[in-house]
Amino acid sequence: MEENESPQGSHEEPQDQEALTRVTGMYKDWFLDYASYVILERAVPAIEDGFKPVQRRIMHSLKEMDDGRYNKVANVVGNTMQYHPHGDASIADALVQLGQKDILIDTQGNWGNILTGDGAAASRYIEARLSKFALEVVFSPKITEWQQSYDGRRKEPVHLPVKFPLLLAQGAEGIAVGLSTKILPHNFNELIDASIKHLKGQRFKLYPDFPTAGIIDVTNYGDGERGGKIRVRAKIAQEDKNTLKISEIPHGTNTSSLIDSILKANDKGKIKIKKIEDNTAADVEILVHLPSGISPDKTIDALYAFTACESSISPLGCVIEDNRPIFIGVSEMLRRSTEHTVDLLKAELEIQLQELQDQWHFASLERIFIENRIYRDIEEEETWEGVIQAIDKGLKPHTGHLKRPVTEPDIARLTEIRIKRISRFDLDKAQQLIDGLEERIAETRHHLEHLIDYSISYFSELKKKYGTGRERKSEIRVFDDIEATKVVIRNTKLYVNREEGFVGTSLKRDEYVTDCSDIDDIIVFTAEGEMMVTRVDSKTFIGKNIIYVAVFKKRDKRTTYNMIYKEGKGGAAYVKRFNVTSITRDRMYSLTGDKAGAQVLYFSANPNGEAEVVTVLLRQKGSIKKLKWDLDFADVLIKGRNAKGNIVTKYPIKRIELKEKGLSTLKPRKIWFDDTVQRLNVDGRGELLGEFTPEDRLLVLTQKGIVKTPTPELTMHFDADMIVLEKWIPEKPLTAIYWEGEKELFYVKRFLIENPEKEECILTDHPKTYLEAIFTDYRPVAELVFAKKRGQERRGNQTIDLEDFIGVKGITAMGNQLTREKVLEIEVLPPLPFEAPEKKAARDIEVVGEDIILPEADLKGGASDADEDSDSDTKGPDQPTLF
Repeated sequence: MEENESPQGSHEEPQDQEALTRVTGMYKDWFLDYASYVILERAVPAIEDGFKPVQRRIMHSLKEMDDGRYNKVANVVGNTMQYHPHGDASIADALVQLGQKDILIDTQGNWGNILTGDGAAASRYIEARLSKFALEVVFSPKITEWQQSYDGRRKEPVHLPVKFPLLLAQGAEGIAVGLSTKILPHNFNELIDASIKHLKGQRFKLYPDFPTAGIIDVTNYGDGERGGKIRVRAKIAQEDKNTLKISEIPHGTNTSSLIDSILKANDKGKIKIKKIEDNTAADVEILVHLPSGISPDKTIDALYAFTACESSISPLGCVIEDNRPIFIGVSEMLRRSTEHTVDLLKAELEIQLQELQDQWHFASLERIFIENRIYRDIEEEETWEGVIQAIDKGLKPHTGHLKRPVTEPDIARLTEIRIKRISRFDLDKAQQLIDGLEERIAETRHHLEHLIDYSISYFSELKKKYGTGRERKSEIRVFDDIEATKVVIRNTKLYVNREEGFVGTSLKRDEYVTDCSDIDDIIVFTAEGEMMVTRVDSKTFIGKNIIYVAVFKKRDKRTTYNMIYKEGKGGAAYVKRFNVTSITRDRMYSLTGDKAGAQVLYFSANPNGEAEVVTVLLRQKGSIKKLKWDLDFADVLIKGRNAKGNIVTKYPIKRIELKEKGLSTLKPRKIWFDDTVQRLNVDGRGELLGEFTPEDRLLVLTQKGIVKTPTPELTMHFDADMIVLEKWIPEKPLTAIYWEGEKELFYVKRFLIENPEKEECILTDHPKTYLEAIFTDYRPVAELVFAKKRGQERRGNQTIDLEDFIGVKGITAMGNQLTREKVLEIEVLPPLPFEAPEKKAARDIEVVGEDIILPEADLKGGASDADEDSDSDTKGPDQPTLF
């Protein structure tokens, strides 16, 4: 603690002092004891068996009570309290969590629902017993180390001999004093496969798998160590144009918390929904109904950006080893668990071998004892010592082949053989028993000598017996990054006071500009040639005489600004075209140089690089002959915002008039489809779909026969059953072969898409109708493989030119029967050659990057910046500003 003032009445100078209060005595000991207890005995699992103490005691108690039937959970909790020095509620909660993992415990009754978040019924109403997997894998009393229970009345296991990477299968989470742990659950079968790979000396990789399923991005998982993270998403699909369906949810959420987060985002205006239906039962089904006019694709992205439909989980691999917490990754956990399993299997085999050898030893002694009638030698003996000596003397001539010496306990055991057994002794059966024991001993020794192979077989058998139905639930995928500003609902309005120089959402008496959101940036230009980008606020001063305001798009390389300005007072006029791709927020940029008195004479913003034609009119001055001429912005190269531009005239300009609106001077955008993230992009990732102008569309067709031709947008989502994605050529017909459920025959149809704005189904509505093949070639060819009729030779294959087989009809037409014969298979063959008609170029220009180079440039000179690429998605030009 620092003291900045001297005590009242003191004449000494103030000085900094540091006062420390140290915790000593029992407080220090008590705190350390408490911290150690919480870490070791409550919150963090042991690496040896993967259990926290309460879980280990529950499992021991269940084993102690096991008789094959279900036990009331209340009884299990009561029995566990003999070993666990805490309340029944904590034991019951831990037991319910174990039961919900569906690995170690068979449950009966209402154990809650991890999907909806519903809790389990009271302990007196639900029942539990150990699963067959737990009985086989978790318990082995002969190799278990035991310790006194907390009150000294009973024995409990120090660790259970778990022969499986159970910690990674179940996962673990706990908060202790000064540290925490968060080990994510992994897939049952993948863990076994990884253990087998480790035993074979092969590399392996482990990723989480959640019981709630969902989609996960494990790019930064980092082997589950500190600093790693995974992203988890709900599985969202478009049910129809106004409905989204959530069928899987992220780990760490439930349907109730997910719906609450969606409603909260709707209340804040981040997304816009009509209503939500929760139809979750055994499987998740949440229907999100959208108002008309709301984009489903953007809403899906907004759900990921603003709700619990996407979250980030940071793992932390902390476990207890030798009574100390250690931090390790999941790969090391699996390696240690696998090697521990090998040690346990070895210990079991060694005990089994010893037991078999003891059985063989006594069986051999019993045979000698009975076969040689040694039991008669004790008839005359009157003392126990005499009996022992007589038997020992009688055995000695026959024990040369035994593996170990005969001991007094061995002889004592022989005396316990009943007369009835001696009278019914069968020499052949006795020899068969000994031979069988020798085979088992040899087999056990073989396992010990080939311990790794035995362990691999053990894991393989576990997978065979218990792996069915435990396939991966969470889909691994690389996520695309969603920009919140691109998907947020524009929930407020932006206004501008041009003369005074204010912009904001509270200026409702001034000029309306556009809808915006509270997380948007806006770009503003003034008549003095200055520019600023700032965050949307209620009222912000930019500078007087604002000429243009709009929502700013980051990295927008497609919006082009056309400007003519006067350089300083009495200076020459210059023309320039530029993009604004990156800025420092709230910094004022000058676009007209550093001379005072600069003025913007003409300005327009063009979202798709449009270049208009303007008329320049000069003031009458001196002997100027040409007072009027046209200027085409298409003749001006697009450069950086700091470029000075090209000179227009050194004489005073009277005014500039818009003569004609321009077309885009940007080359068509190349668009790729990245199958990894199921998204379109302009960065060259995945398969090139083609070059797209603003008028071009995509052709999308699904296995259900749904065909649509949307305008390509980088925010689009695609259905999992999509089978066709390519650039749409309106004049190219589509050909479909489908099985008509009512007629029970194959039909073929050729059609053009007549209404590109409409989503249509090309199949009939019979439930058994399905799409067999779809062709997007001009001249498709198919081969029919016919089934063999009984008593006849199989008909040869038939090749069909589908263009010749049927003409182009409407999209709703049923089409023609393909054949009445029973078809075994329909194969798609290479199409026949076809030359598509070439489209005439609109303008005779050369495109270099995003710059337009005409055969002869009319304007020269001007400073230049590095040219920038243009790849943003926009719609149409705004009106220019004239001065």
